[in-house]
Amino acid sequence: MTGAPGKAVQLKAVPLKTRGAVRELVSQALRMRRSQVGLALLVVIVAIAVFGPLATRYSPTQFVGLSFAHPSAKNWLGTDYLGRDVWSRFLAGGRTLVVLSLLSTLLGVGAGTLVGVVAGYSLRVADEVLMRFMDLVLAFPPIVLALMCVAIVGPAGWLIVLVVGISHMPQTARVMRAAVAQVRDLDFIKYAESVGLSRGRMLREQVLPNVVAPLTVEFGLRLTFSIGLIASLDYLGLGVQPPNPDWGLMIQENQSGLNVSPWPVLIAVLAIAVLTVGSNLVTDGFGRAAAGIDRRVDS
Repeated sequence: MTGAPGKAVQLKAVPLKTRGAVRELVSQALRMRRSQVGLALLVVIVAIAVFGPLATRYSPTQFVGLSFAHPSAKNWLGTDYLGRDVWSRFLAGGRTLVVLSLLSTLLGVGAGTLVGVVAGYSLRVADEVLMRFMDLVLAFPPIVLALMCVAIVGPAGWLIVLVVGISHMPQTARVMRAAVAQVRDLDFIKYAESVGLSRGRMLREQVLPNVVAPLTVEFGLRLTFSIGLIASLDYLGLGVQPPNPDWGLMIQENQSGLNVSPWPVLIAVLAIAVLTVGSNLVTDGFGRAAAGIDRRVDS
């Protein structure tokens, strides 16, 4: 395209979204009531998990009374099946679940995003190889994979993070591959290719900023899945081992005393449920913001 005679007008491709996409998406999501409620729930539970161990009345492994004693001024939620203070074990039992869930989600979404972006932008051969490998990973149910790994290595925090992270990779890779495929043929990508931008810079500066919305929503979904899966593994005895406090383990240890003293189980179930619901609400808010639904403050 030309302007005045003898003067060429420089063409410049403009991306549909810029690096401010993250800020804009977060701003829109946090204006929604569902996101605000979900964030409040997450803050409460995460605060308990992080700072709870600093405020315990007793050591989480200390025997303070009879088994399944009822709540009292001394033991606010009674005692568990071994006579340990339930409130102290509850305050000290959430940190592992929150930390492992976050780490496994970061690992799985990060690795899945890398695979999905490379597969979506690469040639057909690389795309086929990477996605068929993801199909192979997807064939292993997370619980079965965890059982196999724990049987070989033994229960360990790093192993739970690795197994759960691997289980996230295929779904994340599929989502990101589809998102990248939608933007790779747009004009600003073609322009960046024509001026010789390296593939690494292309993916980092042009492609990734334009798939922020699905990536953010996918992270929230994977975090919710991580919470449920890790709590389930703890319940099955594949995660945190006794006598260490853990919410999933508290359910498994005290389920035999539900008719006598339900508090050890109920408080752990409630905490996991609130954490999951909060994560779901925030994820739903981000999903609606990304899709342009219910952007009003009173939504």
